[in-house]
Amino acid sequence: MTATDTADQQSTRAKLEQMGRAARTAAKQIAAADTSTKNNALKAIAAQLETQRVSLLKANALDMQAGRERGLDAALLDRLELNDARIDGMIEGLVQVAELPDPVGEVEDLRYRPSGIQVGKMRVPLGVVGIIYESRPNVTIDAASLCLKSGNATILRGGSEALHSNKAIATCITAGLREAGLPETAVQVVDTTDRAAVGALITMPEYVDVIVPRGGTGLIERVSREARVPVIKHLHGVCHVYIDDRADLDKAFDIALNAKTHRYGVCNAMETLLVAEMVAADILPRLASAYEEKGVELRGCDRTREIIPHCVAATEDDWSEEYLAPVLSVRVVADMEAAMDHIACYGSGHTEAIVTQDYSRSRRFMSAVDASSVMINASTRFADGFEYGLGAEIGISTDKIHARGPVGLEGLTSQKWIVFGDGHIRQ
Repeated sequence: MTATDTADQQSTRAKLEQMGRAARTAAKQIAAADTSTKNNALKAIAAQLETQRVSLLKANALDMQAGRERGLDAALLDRLELNDARIDGMIEGLVQVAELPDPVGEVEDLRYRPSGIQVGKMRVPLGVVGIIYESRPNVTIDAASLCLKSGNATILRGGSEALHSNKAIATCITAGLREAGLPETAVQVVDTTDRAAVGALITMPEYVDVIVPRGGTGLIERVSREARVPVIKHLHGVCHVYIDDRADLDKAFDIALNAKTHRYGVCNAMETLLVAEMVAADILPRLASAYEEKGVELRGCDRTREIIPHCVAATEDDWSEEYLAPVLSVRVVADMEAAMDHIACYGSGHTEAIVTQDYSRSRRFMSAVDASSVMINASTRFADGFEYGLGAEIGISTDKIHARGPVGLEGLTSQKWIVFGDGHIRQ
């Protein structure tokens, strides 16, 4: 490492620490803001996005062009792209978050103890949330809106490929905060592409209370390994759909097609299709034709290849692969128990689905499968904060402590014990 590199890293560190100090100060003001003020800020940001729509699309066009020149694959370009529909989605997400109940200050489980005191729990903000993400500029709005409504300040570090888009969105956020009378530093977007910014952000426990990484495995593994603050994360999205021998095959067809082809470069897309032996010959040829029309490459087990001769032979690695692309592994299994064994071995704990008309089997699958979301007769693509009614999501967690599944407002808060007395002393 040259002296120049060292100096650049020190400069980046100093910049992030300055942002951290500003965020810590802003966090106190945001935590004390009333619901109306926070909602006004969200609506003002939504209005700014509408007003600046042309500027947002122009900024995104610069990122898309640069991405093509850098050779980004189709999945990454899909994540990077902003269009009118996605801007509409960002605006709708802001409006929905504004309409959601404010979790801050909510008191629950208040009860009297034998001593006469009342004990309960109050929901409170986490403080300063650092969010590191790749490609998707809409995450900037999702993160800002959820952190703001839950009373947190946030520092956002988007990927270098979305720099122009994120800066344009940040301008809208700043204007909305200013209009609502909230500190502009409540949401800060890191405007440097220096990778040292990530290292600085995840090692500032004095300024940052939690880190949420959203991106590829390399990013999340690095953050998990090096972070000195708690991390909310998921590493992989190896999601399965199991078609049971008691499934409605028309429903199974629609679900299996949607789960894979609705969007490829997302963590809740199906990566492995499991099919019960008794119905495999009935459903797989039909699905294979539909997948072929969509350009999906199939990689199957021996039994799958007997039914679909042109299917590529699956390797052991395929069963644990998150393709994020038009590639699907297919396995014929004996029954639901075999399907659940496969999921237990290769699943990532993200989202798993069963298609069956058998109520007992659906209940068994729902209780036995270890995942942050379990679907009964529904596409894995529904594993999403917006679809779950959270307005938006900060990310999806496959951890089992604090937050699990899509992380919305409640996942960005904690609880503290509160005690009411009237001169009570402990005897």
